[in-house]
Amino acid sequence: MGILEGFDPARVIRAALVNGGEFADLFLEDSRSAAIIAEEGHIKSVVAGRDRGCGIRVISNAKTYYAYTSDTTEGGLVELASIVAGGVRDGVEFADIGPVSKSVAKGFDIVKPPATVPLEQKIELVTRADKCAWGYDKRVKQARVSYGDGFRRVGIFNSLGEWTEEERSGIVFVCSVVTAEGEVMQTGYEPLGGIVGLEIFDTTTPEEVAEIAAKRAVTMLGARRAPGGTMPVVLSSEAGGTMIHEAVGHGLEADLALNNLSVYGGKIGERVATDVVTVVDDGTIANKRGSSFFDDEATPTKRNVLVENGILKSYMADRLSAMKWGVESTGNGRRQSYQHRPIVRMTNTLILPGVSDPEEIVKSIDSGLFVKKMGGGQVNTVNGDFVFEVTEGYVVENGQVGEMVRGATLTGNGPEVLMKIDMVGTDLGYGIGTCGKDGQGVPVSDAQPTLRIPEIVVGGDVSS
Repeated sequence: MGILEGFDPARVIRAALVNGGEFADLFLEDSRSAAIIAEEGHIKSVVAGRDRGCGIRVISNAKTYYAYTSDTTEGGLVELASIVAGGVRDGVEFADIGPVSKSVAKGFDIVKPPATVPLEQKIELVTRADKCAWGYDKRVKQARVSYGDGFRRVGIFNSLGEWTEEERSGIVFVCSVVTAEGEVMQTGYEPLGGIVGLEIFDTTTPEEVAEIAAKRAVTMLGARRAPGGTMPVVLSSEAGGTMIHEAVGHGLEADLALNNLSVYGGKIGERVATDVVTVVDDGTIANKRGSSFFDDEATPTKRNVLVENGILKSYMADRLSAMKWGVESTGNGRRQSYQHRPIVRMTNTLILPGVSDPEEIVKSIDSGLFVKKMGGGQVNTVNGDFVFEVTEGYVVENGQVGEMVRGATLTGNGPEVLMKIDMVGTDLGYGIGTCGKDGQGVPVSDAQPTLRIPEIVVGGDVSS
């Protein structure tokens, strides 16, 4: 039986719109999850649970009225809908629900669904990685391994008559390591995951994840301070898409762009990057962490071209911002759970591959920095200014990648960097993460090819 077939969703929506409104929907979710953490050489916590609930929303006069409940009986939902409707004032009179159209998505193909694997096997995976991290080198002082999986059945019904149901499942596996030698301390971090099952460990073992994190932390102990100043930088495809996600992606979300909170606001049709740069947000890519068949508002996910050959083509929009903007939703309405209202969010955001050979991009640099792995950072979406940490970087001399350096940061401005990128590689590398916005976290991935930025400020040792 479908997740919405235990009650009449149309009755609930009619109750929500009794005082009028332009749009209403309900989002019902039934989720199961498991989380395992190892610290200090042993399993620290194991949590498994189930949650079921529903959120009901009304949009009226560009305002959102929202409430949620764990009572998913028809009576409970009608009562909640009445509470939401009670807040609506001067709503447009609601005629009736449109013709009902139902779509059901079973989700992406998963060989070993987490829900079918015993908890003991998941604990074993964490234990294996933890043991490997601690045994990698005597200079390892801390190690933390975390495993998380989730299975969600979601059902959405709205006043347009759109009825969608979807199953979503995924895994995140992360190892972080801290090393110390004398007064020097360094960290290494490596994530693994996506909309996949435990078959992901058939190609990348827990030990391999731990070794990558530990090796990065150990190797950085012997690295010299990064040189500082303005210089050419090559971002490896392995660096992950932190730059595109933070410095560009958030600024292309319509709720920010249309409210003067983005440096890209009002620039549709204008040049915002060099002609070698094309940026897309694509929620349809199979098994990527930000993918689904529908967003959390019953809109099919899409491949949205945001910047094409340097020209800004579109913003990402949910239903609310699309209604304000006078366009259709781009399938970017997402929420953390039924306890949260949907907002504009990225899915899988990437710079598309170009025509340059990645090795030739490195060879084109006489002296600069090669960034193999990016860390966290901060960005001001209003003006585009950013600061990002480099967790693994190397000097480039005479077109060759040289010794590792530590302590580097990249400081710049998103639009200015986009207008400087002059070489885009033929490769493409993905990173995964959980994107935070307005107190909500949703799974995302981002990607980029190898990129050359001829000039950017690198924070480091200016005397180097």
